[in-house]
This record gives sequence, C-alpha cells and structure tokens, in this order.
Amino acid sequence: MDKEFSVDSDGLHQAVDLMSRDFSKAEGLALPIELPKVGMGSTAALNLLAPSILGGAARLGEATSFAHMDPPTPWITWAITLWNASLNQNLLHPATAPVARQMEQRVVAWLAPFFGMNGGHMTPGSSLANLTALWSARECAGITEVIASEGAHLSIAKAAHILGLQFRTVPINAIGSIDAAQLPSDMRKSALVLTVGATSTGAIDTLGLAGRAAWTHVDAAWAGPLRMSKYANLLDGTESADSVAVSAHKWLFQPKESALVLFKDTEKAHAAVSFGGAYLAIPNVGVLGSHGATATALLATLLAWGREGVAQRIEHCMDLARCLRDFVAVDDRLVLYAEPQTGIVVWRPKEENLFDHVLQHLPVGSTSTTSIAGGKWFRNVAANPSADIDILITNIHGALADRS
Repeated sequence: MDKEFSVDSDGLHQAVDLMSRDFSKAEGLALPIELPKVGMGSTAALNLLAPSILGGAARLGEATSFAHMDPPTPWITWAITLWNASLNQNLLHPATAPVARQMEQRVVAWLAPFFGMNGGHMTPGSSLANLTALWSARECAGITEVIASEGAHLSIAKAAHILGLQFRTVPINAIGSIDAAQLPSDMRKSALVLTVGATSTGAIDTLGLAGRAAWTHVDAAWAGPLRMSKYANLLDGTESADSVAVSAHKWLFQPKESALVLFKDTEKAHAAVSFGGAYLAIPNVGVLGSHGATATALLATLLAWGREGVAQRIEHCMDLARCLRDFVAVDDRLVLYAEPQTGIVVWRPKEENLFDHVLQHLPVGSTSTTSIAGGKWFRNVAANPSADIDILITNIHGALADRS
C-alpha cells in the first residue's frame, strides 16, 4: 500500500505544529522555478511551504482585522476540513457520499426556515447561489430580465449575462438602498433582486418589494445570518421572496467555499435545474457536478455553537461596528456615509484631501476603501469577533491629530 494515502500521525502533528509558529517575517515565495523531477517528500514540502502559506496570508483573526467580509474560522472547521480532504467525498452520487449528502440536507433544513424558504442546496459561494436562483427564475417564471439596484453585487450582472437575460439597474437612494420609486411599473417578466447587505455599504433594500415581480430573489450573502440574531427583524419580508442566497463563509464563519441557495418551492425550483445521466443514480441538481462535503464543517459549527452561539458572535460584531460608528458620528473632523445597517461602517475625513494621509496611518488589514458616486470612502466590516476596535479608533484619532 502506498503510505502517502495512509494516516501519517507524525506528519499531521508537524502540520499542526507549524501552524503555531511565527512566520510573520518570512519573505517572498520560496519555490523552484520549474517542476522538480524528483520530489522532496511530504514533510520537507510542508517545511518549505509553511513560511509562504502561513506567513504570507492575511491574518483574518488579528485584532486589527476589520476591513473585509472574510471572517476568521473556528478550529472545528479546520478539523472537519482535514477529514473532508482525507475522504474526498463527492456529493454528485449517493454511493460516493452517503452520509455527507444527508448532512447537507440537514443543514439546509435547519437554516431554510429562518428565511421562510422550504429547502435548497449548498454552493461554493453566493455568486453561484445567485446564478442558480436566477436560472430557476428563468425556467420557472419565464423571466426575460433581471432588475437590481446599482449597489447590487457584480454576480447579479454576471448571472444575467450567462443566462442570456437583460439586466437593468435602478438607482440607489441616499442610504445606499434601491430607490423603489425608480422601479418599472410592469415587472411581470422580471426577476427583482433585493440586496440584504450591499457590498460597499451594507445597505438593505426594501424587502417589502418582494412579490412585486414575477420572481423575487434576495441576495443576503453578507447579512442573511442576522436572521438568527436579535436583529432578525431587519430581514422581515424575506419570507415573501422566491429564493434567497446566503454566504456561510461570511457571517457563519465558514471556510471558503460555502454558501446556500434557498427556495420557497424547492421541488419546483430543483426540478427546473436538474439533469440526469446514464452514470447517475439520481438527477444532478444545480450548476455543479462533482462537489465536496462543504456542509459538514457548517453542520459541526452549528452543533458546537447552537443558534445562541452564532447569534452571540454576530451581535458582538454589530456592537464593534456601532462603537466605530459612534466615534465617527461625534468627531466633527469625520463624516459618515449613512447610518450603518449591517455591520459595515462607511466614512471619510471631512477634509477629503486628508484621505490618503489617514489611510497611511491605519493598521494593515483594518480598513478597506470603496468608491460611491465618484467619491472615495473608507469601509470597515465587522466580520471578525476578535477585532479590537480601540486600536482602529486610536489610529484614526492619531492620524487626524497629526494634521490638525
């Protein structure tokens, strides 16, 4: 038997040990220019790659990480991901993933009711979840166009293009939500996409618009998990939609690539996007053919934390965003874009010529930037429960004081 396909306890312990070492001073990507003719062995490869992989990555769980929608992941997902890699389950066929398929079905059954949906399946991200939902809309409701706000995620325009559908944007209002007054009066052949947590601003579209078009899809990639917290009311109206997309690798703290597409009428939606094959025991549902056991890590996290544990971490992130919002709101040297809705704070110096100066004084990984109506704004995203908001506030204050 080839030992490379067996459990190597020493090698796996070495991998874990390397994770605890400090490679922050590692420089560059230390790789040979050409593919080696003779391999160096697995342990040597681990030692070679550790400084680059572990030292060169963005540290999403650091106290200063407050810039993006990408969270740190709990250790239980690392363990489950290791198990998944060792088993290489393929959910395309029940024979190659008998239990993993059941686990995905159970996770979907747990989460779908929060959004008023009755089922769905997992995808590698909300871009594919959005594509799948709009594909179902085309097949089930006969839509010919997709309508979304100017603040919608770029995956919506991509999906419309792939599906051969017209794509129409609607202006946003002063807080970044879809301007309902600009919607067309006739949407009988349209899919209306409502965003819950716009990428740049975190804004929530008016969910009371759900049901006005032939198909309503809610892109809740970022803020969907708020439905499991004390902020659940922010998503009221989602239950009137036909489909919902949620990224588990955002506010459910999962490794890439983990998301869900959920449907009001799953049987009809799945039937519309299913294909059979001579080699398949059951029809293949959705965009993916072969796909791995992503749901197992999410299921493990939900079992470990429960709904209360998920809510606690999301609510703590919302508190961090509120602290930053309060600091910006009372400092007359700063301007808020709008009141934060979903843990994203968008702001800038009142004197716009100070923008680059302030940016240079902020900790690496603490702040991202975005462009809104041609203007530059700072964007902070509360995806990391371990963030220390005082560090960021102290640096903002210091940068402004330096130029006062």
